[in-house]
Amino acid sequence: MRTFRTTVAAALIVSLTACGGATSGAGEDEPSAGAKGTVNLAVNPWVGYEANAAVIAYLLEKKMGYTVDKKELKEEIAWQGFETGEVDVIVENWGHPDLKKTYIEDKKVAVEVGPTGNEGIIGWYVPEWMTQQYPDITDYKSLNKYANLFKTSESKGKGQFLAGDPSFVTNDEALVTNLKLNYTVVYSGSEAAIIKAAQQATAQKKPLLFYFYEPQWLFAKEKYVRVKLPAYTEGCDKDLKKVACDYPDYKLDKIASKKFADTGGAAYQFVKNFTWTNDDQNLVSDYLTNQGMSADQAAEKWVNEHEATWKPWIPA
Repeated sequence: MRTFRTTVAAALIVSLTACGGATSGAGEDEPSAGAKGTVNLAVNPWVGYEANAAVIAYLLEKKMGYTVDKKELKEEIAWQGFETGEVDVIVENWGHPDLKKTYIEDKKVAVEVGPTGNEGIIGWYVPEWMTQQYPDITDYKSLNKYANLFKTSESKGKGQFLAGDPSFVTNDEALVTNLKLNYTVVYSGSEAAIIKAAQQATAQKKPLLFYFYEPQWLFAKEKYVRVKLPAYTEGCDKDLKKVACDYPDYKLDKIASKKFADTGGAAYQFVKNFTWTNDDQNLVSDYLTNQGMSADQAAEKWVNEHEATWKPWIPA
């Protein structure tokens, strides 16, 4: 989320412990689970990533014969695992040029594996009802005159800007300072907390200015409008302390350890082949969040209904 989400945007870790890695995909019959070794998946703390992990884990186990061990890891810790050998692949990376430079260019322990197919968008949002009542509120130049609407007990006499998980790497504090906005950045603590606040803002007509992102299932359920910040231009966010521009759009991608890329066999090829749309991810996220499904149940439902999408991911 970015400037990138650093614990965020999604790091799925796959650590293959099978001897020599896998060399072939599944045939028509499902293989016995664990026949080819263990894959350790690191799951970052937002539901879109959990959706990726659910489907990947399900297919690795049910269609390719691996055991999958999911681990809840912060994003930056996942990158550190490329060097320690604990991490094989991140499947939803939100930019992170700094981490790419460290682990791909400098230490040469990781490689880029290609896009996930998801388009990542980060921005500032307000509930749609606020744009109807205050038509100019989506222009950042108008935010100061509405700051009193957003005051809370935590915002120190200023308007509140609600951020997400403090482990996400964002530009919001710098934007508030550099755009001279009379706001205090307050961290909700998690994706779930910021979603709850957004839902309450709509249902109870409570003013809310908040950080959010796509892909995200909530946009299909409720209406939020993005605030227009100064347009992003290449390099405008290079110095994070001086950022005064909007977030760029992101082509979310996958990163693998060099060792996994060289020796991971069919498991690596499967992850490399994995690509789906924002609609796919949002559908599985909705199953997980709103329909009470477990990760396996959500993945199984999606897999049963989208064979044409996932079948080409599995190496022949």
